Amino acid sequence: MIKVKIVRLNQKAILPAYATAHAAGMDVSSCLDASVVVEPSGAALIPTGFSIELPEGYEAQLRPRSGLALRHLISLPNSPATIDADYRGEVGVILINHGREPFTVSHGDRIAQMVVTKVDHVVLEEVAALSDTKRGAGGFGHTGIGRNRE
Repeated sequence: MIKVKIVRLNQKAILPAYATAHAAGMDVSSCLDASVVVEPSGAALIPTGFSIELPEGYEAQLRPRSGLALRHLISLPNSPATIDADYRGEVGVILINHGREPFTVSHGDRIAQMVVTKVDHVVLEEVAALSDTKRGAGGFGHTGIGRNRE
């Protein structure tokens, strides 16, 4: 288990927490003085009222909540959003409304999930060519829809 320092920037902020013992992500809640309406095809930056200090070699990822996506078509356009270990500002969540109805975010609404994960830096080695594989450069649906679908 790693320790992550957290600062409550607003006294009414709800700090991230795991909803169940085996949850991968912590629920992240909005910290608002007034409700925010995200119009269809619109986006809004929602404050959380906290900042974090991640250990070197870690990042926090903000991800959409499946219930909001399923019921309201609310997502994060930059998913997963990355919070770097050297960022010390307030964590904000960009919400986008892909639905047909306005979506209202109120104080304390659970709006995202936060997953803290290890990050390895790599060393890029420039070469003249890459090794061959069966897949090669195939991508973006190169394997088709599926064998069992007619």
